[in-house]
Amino acid sequence: MPDPQTSPRYDVVVVGAGHNGLAAAAYLARAGRSVLVLERSAHVGGATVSAQVFDGVDVRLSRYSYLVSLLPAQVRDELGLRVSLHRRRFSSYTPDPGDPSRGLLVDTRDHAATEASFESVGAGRDAAAWHRFYERISDLARRVFPTLTEPLPGPAEARALLGEDDWRDFVERPLGELVDRTFESDLVRGVVLTDGLIGTFARPADDDGRANRCFLYHVIGGGTGDWDVPVGGMGTVSGELERVAREAGAWLRVRATVTAIDPGTAARAGGGAPATVRWTDDDGETHEVAANHVVAACAPAVLDRLLGRAPGGDGAALEGAQLKVNMVLTRLPRLRSDVDPAAAFAGTFHINETASQLETAYRQAAVGRIPALPPAEIYCHTLSDPTILGPALRGAGWHTLTMFGLHMPAALFRADPDGAREAALAASLDSLDAVLDEPIRDCLAIGPDGEPCVEARSPVDIEAELAMPGGNIFHRELQWPWAEDEDERYTWGVRTEHPRVLLAGAGARRGGGVSAVPGRAAAMELLG
Repeated sequence: MPDPQTSPRYDVVVVGAGHNGLAAAAYLARAGRSVLVLERSAHVGGATVSAQVFDGVDVRLSRYSYLVSLLPAQVRDELGLRVSLHRRRFSSYTPDPGDPSRGLLVDTRDHAATEASFESVGAGRDAAAWHRFYERISDLARRVFPTLTEPLPGPAEARALLGEDDWRDFVERPLGELVDRTFESDLVRGVVLTDGLIGTFARPADDDGRANRCFLYHVIGGGTGDWDVPVGGMGTVSGELERVAREAGAWLRVRATVTAIDPGTAARAGGGAPATVRWTDDDGETHEVAANHVVAACAPAVLDRLLGRAPGGDGAALEGAQLKVNMVLTRLPRLRSDVDPAAAFAGTFHINETASQLETAYRQAAVGRIPALPPAEIYCHTLSDPTILGPALRGAGWHTLTMFGLHMPAALFRADPDGAREAALAASLDSLDAVLDEPIRDCLAIGPDGEPCVEARSPVDIEAELAMPGGNIFHRELQWPWAEDEDERYTWGVRTEHPRVLLAGAGARRGGGVSAVPGRAAAMELLG
């Protein structure tokens, strides 16, 4: 492969070494293309990394993204990724906010116990509806998920694939309408609705499709909808993608900040001008490299800036809406119910996420207030995979908790990023305390510096650290995973108006989540 310091031209320059950029590089280099990957930070992986967040505390946390659902087995097999995923037995536990001495535990291996748990929270009539609903979702997932590694079906084909009932209920009509019609319990409705609100500031009752699109991506992963724990932490995923890209011959350059892209002209008989990528290194020296194609594994707004144009779309749609909290505990907290904390925290632990609480929090955030009782959800990586703990901490029974807070739009943090972050963190921990039998702060490990091991990241922090505009983990509003007009039908959903420039980050069609689907799609587009 050419040397990035001397080569005047590459087949492909990849902008950004997140997991999608690494996937594109691996596929293309394995096909014999010369590939240069440019990454602005000091390491590859983007949001798909593990890190020792707290100095002197031997724990490697999945700092940003943390679970795997949308990464196809086909990608793992095609690239030979040595990634192990742990399937969680318990789907979720939801304490009843009105009476935390009881809660809904969904056990995927014990149907009778799950039905009894529905009865215990006064939602017995929803148990059968729950199983019918998720059987329907499983059937939907089995049909839709395989299309993510194929050229895009057209709108008519997608409608035929879903069928008229699913098209009406999951695409055309508001998600909240379907959930209200299916379930009676406010608590059960909330558990279902959260899949439509992860990182998405939306009202499920609205007909803008935002919650619907988010919901679809969160329930189709792997054709089952399961969210699995990456053994060793999320860094194993990006680490494996880096390994196969390097072994295939791709050049990976970190601390290389891309400052401009000239898209060149369309390739035609006799040539056509190549694209040009300008970047600076740590010393401030400017470099320029030509490429037959540029794969932009970055946000669409970032690509717009690099091309020298104003970002497209509604600026508000770029805003992220989550608070990510990482914690290290010396023990799991006690619950008010008789459910074992090791079962409750092994799946998704829902905190004040009834349908009515979600609506209240949305309304408060929409007028510029941090929700008084923030809805959030938690999972414990170490119950499924203790390898991220150092041996001494593992022996001492320490654990990690990851909290993902909903309805925390970037606008809440713009004026006072540090103050708002601390206020949001305090409110979120208080919200958790409301359903525990002891304060979560009493369970936090204390680092060598005397500080508790808890870290919060707002959308403003994510924007600064990962170059995600607005801290939006999906880079922009999610799009349906099929072509919405005939011009895009049978393409890979990565084209831009510039024939030599492809979009391969989470903002591409079928982007979002740890999937590598856009990165693979960009490679398929170039490889024909």
